[in-house]
Amino acid sequence: MQIEVITREDLQILRQQLLDDIRELLRSNGNATEKEWLRSSEVRKLLKISPGTLQNLRISGQLLPSKVNGIYFYKYAAVMKMLDPEFSKHPKNGGKWI
Repeated sequence: MQIEVITREDLQILRQQLLDDIRELLRSNGNATEKEWLRSSEVRKLLKISPGTLQNLRISGQLLPSKVNGIYFYKYAAVMKMLDPEFSKHPKNGGKWI
């Protein structure tokens, strides 16, 4: 049995490759990129988070919605920014994401 050691650097490379693949899939998916605004359910699905987590992001100001007739809408660009590796380095969010 052969044992391979995985380093943090290996994991960072894998993470970056996965994020690049996700971005490419989202770009190639016409439905996601055509919309400028996303509903809460779409945001939760994209970020793979619960309704409570989305509410916490809204309350903390990390993700600012617009409310129309009681429905929260989020800018697609703001949601995609949360998937950006640079987002985790921002002092406001304390590196909670990614």
